[in-house]
Amino acid sequence: MAQSLKLQKHISFQANLVCKSGLRIGGQESEIGIGSAENPVIKDALGRPYLPGSSLKGKLRSMLEYKFKRVGFEGAPCGCGLEFNVCPVCTIFGPHKNNRHSLGPSRLILRDAFLTDKSMQDWEAARSEGKDFTEIKMETSIDRRTGMAANRSLRQQERVNPGTAFRLNMSLRIFEGDDEKKMVDTILDGLKLMGNDTLGGSGTRGYGWVEIKDIEVKDL
Repeated sequence: MAQSLKLQKHISFQANLVCKSGLRIGGQESEIGIGSAENPVIKDALGRPYLPGSSLKGKLRSMLEYKFKRVGFEGAPCGCGLEFNVCPVCTIFGPHKNNRHSLGPSRLILRDAFLTDKSMQDWEAARSEGKDFTEIKMETSIDRRTGMAANRSLRQQERVNPGTAFRLNMSLRIFEGDDEKKMVDTILDGLKLMGNDTLGGSGTRGYGWVEIKDIEVKDL
């Protein structure tokens, strides 16, 4: 735990997140147009898919909560507020709904992840050719009695295509008294766990398999 609120420095984490399968983080259905998917992925104002920092941070946090056995009551985020050597999660991400703690501010800033330069070129090429940059996956539910598609269960899901890459950008605040090395190692462990798990919705059905590549860590 930091002994004061004196900020020592920031540490930058940058990496490429590459989709190995279709990935879905849902957008606003109010933006659906004629012929569009019923369940769109989240996009910026120009129609480019991106990964919200909130989704990335939530996934990273949950992976580390499982690693350190800090999953809260009924699956809620951990809010114990204990020191780093007991609960690294609360120090790095902040104790969930706990205003009575002495950990100081949360340490990790996780920004929205936008398309890499290469994927941006692919998006621009698809747009210029009038093609979709994302894919539409049709899904249905199976009636166990008949082995056939259940009535009215057919649905469309928009997904980010496999091979699409996003640039991750994180900043770790180091305060006086923090164990810098252990915090850095903890975040790197979380990124590895994310690559071993899934990101976004429907992960157990093949969605959201990602690879974290080209990790760069440096002082700012």
